[in-house]
Amino acid sequence: MSLDNGAPQAGTYDNSLWPVIKEAIRGSQRDFTVAPIGIALFILSVPMIIEMFAESLFAVVDIFFVAHLGANAVAVVGLTESMMALIYAVAIGLSIGVSATVARRIGEKDPEGAARTATHGIYLGILVSAVMGIIGIVATPTIFSMLGADAEVIAIGVPFMRIMLGGNAVVLFLFLLNAIFRGAGDAAIAMRVLWLANGLNMILGPCFIFGVAFFPQMGVTGAAIGTTVGRGTGVLFAMWYLFRGEKRFHIHADHWKLEVARLWRIVRLSSTAVLQFLIATASWSALVRVIAGFGSDAIAGYVIALRVVMFALLPAVGVANAAATMVGQNLGAGKPERSEAAVWKASYINAAIYFAVGVVLLITAASIVGFFTTETPVRSTGTSCLHIVALGFVFYGFGMVLETAFNGAGDAWTPTFLNLLVFWLIEIPLAYALAYRFGFGPNGVFWAITISFSVLAVASALIFKRGKWREKKI
Repeated sequence: MSLDNGAPQAGTYDNSLWPVIKEAIRGSQRDFTVAPIGIALFILSVPMIIEMFAESLFAVVDIFFVAHLGANAVAVVGLTESMMALIYAVAIGLSIGVSATVARRIGEKDPEGAARTATHGIYLGILVSAVMGIIGIVATPTIFSMLGADAEVIAIGVPFMRIMLGGNAVVLFLFLLNAIFRGAGDAAIAMRVLWLANGLNMILGPCFIFGVAFFPQMGVTGAAIGTTVGRGTGVLFAMWYLFRGEKRFHIHADHWKLEVARLWRIVRLSSTAVLQFLIATASWSALVRVIAGFGSDAIAGYVIALRVVMFALLPAVGVANAAATMVGQNLGAGKPERSEAAVWKASYINAAIYFAVGVVLLITAASIVGFFTTETPVRSTGTSCLHIVALGFVFYGFGMVLETAFNGAGDAWTPTFLNLLVFWLIEIPLAYALAYRFGFGPNGVFWAITISFSVLAVASALIFKRGKWREKKI
């Protein structure tokens, strides 16, 4: 069986299925501006899907152990993650700016420019993570109160949130360094980094939570410590590989010379992408606030269901990131038609896969949520959430590729405006109205999520077809 679609490729490669799978996992030196589009997407997608599977597996395993501590512990994680979502927004935004710029330079056959982009991205990451860490540590008690947490949740949650927000650098640099690798087309390296980080997370989390062997028993706080140590180890490995490993460009001492113009270009692109994801992730925080009005059981059910949704959807991010790399590198090579073809192909693949995933979740939702908790109110809310959110999986898979493609082209403003329109002018008002005004309760929030993401996918497709993203210079 061959994956080749007949397009020309420089060099000699075996394009049959098994050799291409091995190439994807081990790392590839192909030029993705001339490789057959199907093979290029496959080679880039496989390690990214495996990488995202590791991330989603950790999310599920982590909440499984925390759920054994009760609804208040799960609520702590859920409320903290509503704030960590803002950290993720900044991390993803910075990584988009760096990844798109690295991909463009690689497409232009400018490895020196890619190396200088990497060092200036690191400068930016150090500054941003320091500022966010200080603010997070100081503001933790106020944040819990603003999110509507009760006294018991605040009492056990403050140490957890302080560790997670104060240690945000490990999150930011996991995203940032892996974005450099992905932009260059070295997706297999990013895969190894996240598997190392999340493998340690899954081992250390229960050890610190329950006091296994010589580890102290720290309850929900132990989950934060295990996560931070695991991610920190992944960052150290990524740093070593960036400076010492075999990849498509090499960083030397002169690449660290500060160039204000280059740094400013990254800041401009990244700041728009940060705004884009802040708009999106802040909407999740607003949804948590709506859910909080129905109590800790509702929050816990919502958190468990969203972890399952994350587990199901994060591999789709791998396909979307592969398409974004193709967009950036082929625009750099002056081949916008290849960029567009890669995006549509990836979109249809994602939509087909997630139609099947949605059907599976609809059938198995009650059993899946029951695996995490035996508390009836929590199970009821979580099952309803999975049933309703799964109805939109086709749109999620399709739209995810299109939104990411805009970012890969350096056009971060288009998805930013779309996120503002869909999440804040449609989703949040709709969630509140359905939940409280029309008496749907938590289900109203879940319906608002499904409707909004479906609208986002359709709008993204219509705008992408216009082709303005082809003209973006970075």
